[in-house]
Amino acid sequence: MKCSVQKDKLAESVNQVMKAISTKTTIPILTGIKLTAGADGLTLTGSNSDISIKSYIPSIEDDKENVTVDTAGSIILPSRLFSELVRKLPDDNIFIEVDTRLIAKITSGRSEFTLNGLDPDEYPNLPVINEKDVFSIKKDLLKDVVRQTVYAVSLSETRPVLTGVKWTLQGGELECVATDSHRLAQRSVPVENGNTGETREMVIPGTSLNELSKILDDDDDKMVDIVMTSNQILFKSSNVQFYSRLLDGNYPDTSRLIPSESKTEMTLSTRDLYHAIERASLLAKEERNNVVKLRAEGDEVEISSQSLELGRVFEMLHAEKFEGDALRISFSAKFMMDALGKIDAENVKIYFIGPMRPIIIRPVGDDDILMLILPIRTF
Repeated sequence: MKCSVQKDKLAESVNQVMKAISTKTTIPILTGIKLTAGADGLTLTGSNSDISIKSYIPSIEDDKENVTVDTAGSIILPSRLFSELVRKLPDDNIFIEVDTRLIAKITSGRSEFTLNGLDPDEYPNLPVINEKDVFSIKKDLLKDVVRQTVYAVSLSETRPVLTGVKWTLQGGELECVATDSHRLAQRSVPVENGNTGETREMVIPGTSLNELSKILDDDDDKMVDIVMTSNQILFKSSNVQFYSRLLDGNYPDTSRLIPSESKTEMTLSTRDLYHAIERASLLAKEERNNVVKLRAEGDEVEISSQSLELGRVFEMLHAEKFEGDALRISFSAKFMMDALGKIDAENVKIYFIGPMRPIIIRPVGDDDILMLILPIRTF
């Protein structure tokens, strides 16, 4: 293998595939990056057997030459060392030459490194995905969906299926739900080409979605193609392919958790409520459950918390709209802030049924987003 590549393009690709590489893997070859040079460019691959990322640098893009390949071939190089090396090389052009003994010579300006490579034939093959079930979603919308649901997945491995987000594709609409059994986040979005007539369900690990979100850049108008199989999902965006395994197991029927009626409804400024709870949580943090209390009567809403050792805090908020019964309820400050922090709308509508029934949070003007948290018994 013999090629030259632009440093900025190589650094960007290395950065993307590094997100799939784990230093804790029991398979030594997976600690490396696979480089494959072909007639049309250079492909980098990283994998940890749960997720795999493939990043492609085309020879020519936008009339600019990125890669020149003299001899096609592939090599596996130590990922940590190679990524630091690429970042610190002095020149804008990097030359990579691999000999028959799998030793890679990397030259840039007056710097020359040799790295011992591994045999690319021993690298596990990426899943072969039949691309018949494909739907598309705008990149910025996909990032929003991930941000507004993945925070509610369970961090405990006791029920592995709850560490993922359940995606249901039906009639051109994608519904995403996450719950850790104390809170829930749900978002529905329209997708393109998803109207196949049949309902498809899958549970994607929350860790995979977090990594996916990091490698999606911010050019909003581009589409991401999503391909599903029974045990894998593939996201394709411009020159990057992101594979993730799916989780097995039956996801609970979350629709039964969402109450259909409410006794008290109030509309508040999202920002004011978030900051009031944030201030109240300064004292609540010292206590075991990080509990904040809310008392509402008419359009006056009181947020309070207390610590036996430190003191207490009260703050009054004005509700833009209030309907129903007076109310006292306690909840986790962290859970409420997590939910409010994901809402982009100026105002938020909160529905209560009773002091020990779920609290429903919805942004005003967007019925496709629903967040739910369970209260905490304090009185």
